[in-house]
Amino acid sequence: MNDLHAAARRCLDTADPLEKVRLSFETWAALKAGSVSPDTSSPPPQPIGLPGRPERPRLVPARELAQRGLGTEAGRAALVHAIAHIEFNAIDLAWDAVYRFRGKPDAYYRDWASCANDEARHFTMLSARLAELGHAYGDFDAHNGLWEMAEKTAHSDTARMALVPRVLEARGLDVTPGMMERLRRQGDERTVAILEVILREEVAHVAAGTRWFHWCCARDGIDPEATFARLLADYMNNSLRGPFNLEARRAAGFSESELTWLTTL
Repeated sequence: MNDLHAAARRCLDTADPLEKVRLSFETWAALKAGSVSPDTSSPPPQPIGLPGRPERPRLVPARELAQRGLGTEAGRAALVHAIAHIEFNAIDLAWDAVYRFRGKPDAYYRDWASCANDEARHFTMLSARLAELGHAYGDFDAHNGLWEMAEKTAHSDTARMALVPRVLEARGLDVTPGMMERLRRQGDERTVAILEVILREEVAHVAAGTRWFHWCCARDGIDPEATFARLLADYMNNSLRGPFNLEARRAAGFSESELTWLTTL
């Protein structure tokens, strides 16, 4: 298979987590080696639907998820599982960005295939940590918020780049330092070390979102900051709330005026 769009679709459709990870690693390696590339003759993308997923975890509304404290091993396992679920979804989000949006520069496809590779590695690290805690992916309920936003933005590369990496994934930049501190207080340095890797690499993923959001805005002759504000209002009713990790968001390409505006929502 030498068509990157078809390879991305195969990763999306795969339900088994281990196979999805394996195919993600394989596809990224093939892209780096030059044995797959975007094919302009590839069939157009199909309408977005649910990607391949295992039967578990059971997906429930976020408000129905049990709240567990980090003072117990089960509570820490539930947190690790929640983050693993985010990373599993992020694999599909990255591959859908490759599969769905055509006619982009090669650097666009390289960025999101690299992101998928990173997310697959993050999921592998978290799955191993779950096993150390006596659990496996699927043992706890989860929600579908990330993919729901992918469905809402499937018609627009501009909206996708603004709202998935720069809003939903950027929330990880905001909340991860606090999670790490709470885990340190419980002596869970193993999980903290994994989150340090994820936080560092997620800055680059959000930065890719910023880069390609600005590219889309330049292509369409629209102002990126005004467009970001409009999309946040249209899709999320300006519901984004702090605290914000300003240092990480700056590193991910947020302007000072954007950061000032976010803190006043």
